Amino acid sequence: QVQLVESGGGLVQPGGSLRLSCAASGIIFRIYDMGWYRQTPGKERELVAAIARDGKTNYADSVRGRFTMSRDNGKKTVYLQMNSLKPEDTAVYYCNVLQSWGGTTPVLSWGQGAQVTVSS
Repeated sequence: QVQLVESGGGLVQPGGSLRLSCAASGIIFRIYDMGWYRQTPGKERELVAAIARDGKTNYADSVRGRFTMSRDNGKKTVYLQMNSLKPEDTAVYYCNVLQSWGGTTPVLSWGQGAQVTVSS
């Protein structure tokens, strides 16, 4: 059964840090490019970070320099280290397999997501 399970969300003050995890099952994880998306109410889900199967990364301008995406193929898990968090980073964060490198189209059904709230 193909499944994506996000964890690590929570409430953090502006300037703080969080680390999200996304564990995949039912796929040959190491051959896929992966992405972290986020969504706020009333807005479309947006891709904020991507990691290729060879480990190269790419980031949205809004998070570049603050967020770092990584992967552990042995654990079939991707991570999103989020530093210097801002209130505008508040969203539900999801991971997914990318249809192609450089694109934003997800492949799998969405998991439950991880709520990140940045507030004082």
